[in-house]
Amino acid sequence: MANAGVQLLGFTLAFFGFIGTIASTVMVEWKASSYTGDNIITAQALYEGLWKSCASQSTGQIQCKIYDSLLQLPGIVQGTRGLMLGSILLSFISMIVAVVGMKCTTCMSEQPAQKDKVSLAGGVIFMIAGLLALVGTSWYGHRIAQDFYNPHTPTNSRFEFGSAMYVGWGAACLCLIGGGFLCCNCSGNSSSRKAPHYPPSNTATGKDYV
Repeated sequence: MANAGVQLLGFTLAFFGFIGTIASTVMVEWKASSYTGDNIITAQALYEGLWKSCASQSTGQIQCKIYDSLLQLPGIVQGTRGLMLGSILLSFISMIVAVVGMKCTTCMSEQPAQKDKVSLAGGVIFMIAGLLALVGTSWYGHRIAQDFYNPHTPTNSRFEFGSAMYVGWGAACLCLIGGGFLCCNCSGNSSSRKAPHYPPSNTATGKDYV
């Protein structure tokens, strides 16, 4: 039952990573306006995400605008969109595969060897999904840092990391850790499937005892 517990822990972590990836993708705070410099206006805060941009006024009013054209978007936004959506899709597929291979389910219970392989496949797909999310968020974050430290970038046009970035990084780590638990668990019962050993039988020794 210890291996089943490790599988359940890994699946739970990966599931929370899947939810976090969805939340990070739909959040608008991928980058937030930076309050550096002297001649800045702090009456509003600007946020940009993968799907829309928002402006928050000091009065509490928030105005958002969805990006009009896909082809006019910067390549960094289009690429990050693809990576995050690919991560979500792979995470959904890996959830289905992992449920079939987990020991706490009855699917393929008559084939324990194949069931472990299915669990391994689910863990590998989870790790690939986490890697895609990690690449997407890190790539976007690198561009934010690059523009921030660029001396040619105007002060009022500089942005910092938004909350969606941290959610994405955390979700990617959860998917990687959960998938790793699902993968490392599969070799736990390999010794239990070896051929049984029987005690040597007392064959005829050439002497009969009465």
